Amino acid sequence: MTKISITMPDEMGKYIQSAMKARQFENTSEYFRHLVRQDQERESKIAELRNMLDEAEASGISEHTAEDIWKEAEQRHLKRNG
Repeated sequence: MTKISITMPDEMGKYIQSAMKARQFENTSEYFRHLVRQDQERESKIAELRNMLDEAEASGISEHTAEDIWKEAEQRHLKRNG
């Protein structure tokens, strides 16, 4: 396991202690692991979105109107969610 030591301003330290209590983390390691997991998930979602945008751009210009696309999206939504 990797051990990391960090230094931060007192205000940030107070915030961390408050956040740990509010979210019921047992220790700072648990809290920081949580923050890193959140950051990893966020980065993964950003990468996924970038890939989707690249694919959309590569697919070219649609001949459908915005209204057609919206109606199709609504129909897919209704099929999935009843």
